[in-house]
Order: sequence, then structure tokens, then C-alpha cells
Amino acid sequence: MADITDFTHGDDWDREEGKSKTQIKKEMTALQELGEELVSLSAANRAKLPLDAELLDALQLADKLVRKHEALRRHIQFIGRLMRTRDLEPLQRALAVVRNTNQAATRKFHLVEDWRDKLIASNDALTEFVAAYPDVDVQQLRTLIRNAKKEQEKNQPPKAFRELFQLIKPFILEE
Repeated sequence: MADITDFTHGDDWDREEGKSKTQIKKEMTALQELGEELVSLSAANRAKLPLDAELLDALQLADKLVRKHEALRRHIQFIGRLMRTRDLEPLQRALAVVRNTNQAATRKFHLVEDWRDKLIASNDALTEFVAAYPDVDVQQLRTLIRNAKKEQEKNQPPKAFRELFQLIKPFILEE
């Protein structure tokens, strides 16, 4: 009589690679999570990744399944299965570059927001900003700061607040 621990149903996973079933499941889950991350990327960011035609087609199909949750879940499992046979090292390196680029852009926008808040809060910040970015139109900057302060005092919609952000953004982002 066969022991319950014998896997004689055509599954040689324990003899082939020496991995436990738990380890194999963890690896498959990691591939599915990588697939989910690839699905969530924009087309522009996907273009920066070394994807073969089959995987690229699968990701494009996943874009069409966004509103069909169960179909998308099964398709992400399929994408994970496709990635089992691929060398993931170059893909993961390129994905890390894309992640860092996105994080750097986010940091820059936070810097623009910080400058805007400083300019509204303190008069000394204006001098500091003009010293750091001499090409800025100082008169327009002062007008927007003054109008943004008035908006905040009167609880008005933040029109000048947004315009101030748009004025200083190009100077900070080109650094």
C-alpha cells in the first residue's frame, strides 16, 4: 500500500529540484505579484522594460480585463505562469529603474509643494527662492504669493495657489 506522502501522480517536484511544495508556492506567488506590478504600469513604462512579444501581448490583454475582476485575477495567474520560463534578472533590473524614476519624480513634486508652502508662509523664502532660481519672474511671483495668501484668509478657491505651483514647477523640475 502506498504511503500518503508518496507523490506518484506524475508530480516529481520533490525529486527534481529539491524544493518543498511551500517554496514552490511562494515562488509562484512572487511571480504573480510581479505580474500584477507589470499590469499596473503605464504603456510608456512598459516600453522601457525588456519584454518579449508573448508577455507584452498578455499584458495588453490584461489592460482590457481591468473591469472584469475574476478574469483579471486568472489572467495574472497566466502571466505568472509565462514568467516561469523566462530569465527575470534583466526585467527586475529594468523595473527597479522605472520604480526609482517614479520615486524621483514624486520627490521633485514634493519639493515644489514645499517651496510653494514656504513662499506663502514666509517673506524670507521669496529672497531665498530668487537667489536659487534667478530666472524667475519676481513680480509675477510676488503677485501670486499675495493672491494665494488672500485666498487662504478668505477661504476662497485656491486659484492663485495652483498658479504659484505652476510658476515655480519648471524651475525646480529642471534641476
